[in-house]
Amino acid sequence: MKQRETTEVNAGSMADIAFLLLIFFLVSTTMDTDQGLSTLLPPYQDKPDIDTPLKHDRNVFEILVNSNNQLMVEKSQMDIRNLTEATKEFILNPNDKLQLSDKESKNIKYFGPTEVSKGIISIQTTNDTEYHAYLLVQNEVLRAFNEMRNDIAKSKFGKEYKKLGKTEKDAVREVCPKYISEAEPVKLASN
Repeated sequence: MKQRETTEVNAGSMADIAFLLLIFFLVSTTMDTDQGLSTLLPPYQDKPDIDTPLKHDRNVFEILVNSNNQLMVEKSQMDIRNLTEATKEFILNPNDKLQLSDKESKNIKYFGPTEVSKGIISIQTTNDTEYHAYLLVQNEVLRAFNEMRNDIAKSKFGKEYKKLGKTEKDAVREVCPKYISEAEPVKLASN
């Protein structure tokens, strides 16, 4: 009986091919990157501007998130689902209530003389507040401003805010300015 000869496969170039495939996949693959929050911070100042007037308590809407992720708005506990409407009511102050934000008159392009809120939203957390709870609060506040700006755009220009031109958007932002202050987290006393 004749024995069959086994033929060998030359695998010398397999390592080169595997290396080339690895480089190809590394170069052609996209990686997800974290976006973060799109917040524009003011420039750093060594010394605060002494000419800046202090804000009246009436114009500051205090939102606190404690270490148990509970929401305190203006020293009262609130459900997160009510934060958007409470923020809109504070900024717009439709009935001119004394405990809500004050207004000032400005002459704005496309709008003429207009009452503009002096309201500032202040968000403060503790060091133990979960990031998820902070993001929920941030989202509700931003939703309030987006809804207000959208309503203003629809009533003045007959279209949604995102469909406006640059100068029209600038005018709407001037009518409904977004002032959000993020205070330093409260440090809890260690036991």
